[in-house]
Amino acid sequence: MKQFKEIVLGIIIIIVFGWVITFIYKQESAKSNKELARKMTEFSPRGGPPETLDGLRQAIALYEDQIERNVREGAQTGVYWKILATRLADRGLHNDTLEALERAIYYNTEDPVLFYLTGVSAAHIAKSKVGFSGNAQRETEQYYRLAENGYLRALELDITYTKAMYGLAILYVYELNRPEDAIVQLNRLLQLEQNNISAMFVLATAYYLTENFTQATEVYDRIITRTRDKSVREEAERNRDIIMGLIYG
Repeated sequence: MKQFKEIVLGIIIIIVFGWVITFIYKQESAKSNKELARKMTEFSPRGGPPETLDGLRQAIALYEDQIERNVREGAQTGVYWKILATRLADRGLHNDTLEALERAIYYNTEDPVLFYLTGVSAAHIAKSKVGFSGNAQRETEQYYRLAENGYLRALELDITYTKAMYGLAILYVYELNRPEDAIVQLNRLLQLEQNNISAMFVLATAYYLTENFTQATEVYDRIITRTRDKSVREEAERNRDIIMGLIYG
């Protein structure tokens, strides 16, 4: 119980820290922008935009410097939100994780890791909707859609992101009943990671579900020849034998 309270307290501190950083960043940015506007008007005797070429050049230099500071500060804020999201996900707090990820993506819209983590957390939340409310089915579908979109966006940003391929394949095979789509992702993954045993098991399952039994046995044979784990080899042999029985009766 004491350890649980310490974990909860630590998470609360991280969340508060993230919000404080965001608040301070906004306040400081507002002050900086006001100061910048004041300095820019100093270049013009009438208090408006600079009219001389030298005045414009100096004003532009000030503005560019302010932009650079804002970019640096915004990037750092995004990093803090990413750290918070990762720690929340590690503790299984996926609802809070999604909130932190939304803030992190606000500051960095092209980080594939953020979208991959969105897929992972959304899938976990979808599976937790067991009927506590009358909207459970609709909410489940929404979170699965979010999970799929997260994985797909991660792959748009990084076409070699094998974790996103694997997460998407798991979603297609075990949650969305779309094994054909999983086969595409898994074959791409195995071109990049030829000895990924976990991906091979999922691929064999996808082939089985689509009644491509010969392909499924070939994948199990590949597992048997490549794994060094005795228990994994025995599991692959059992599954292969079951499918062989279906083929030959």
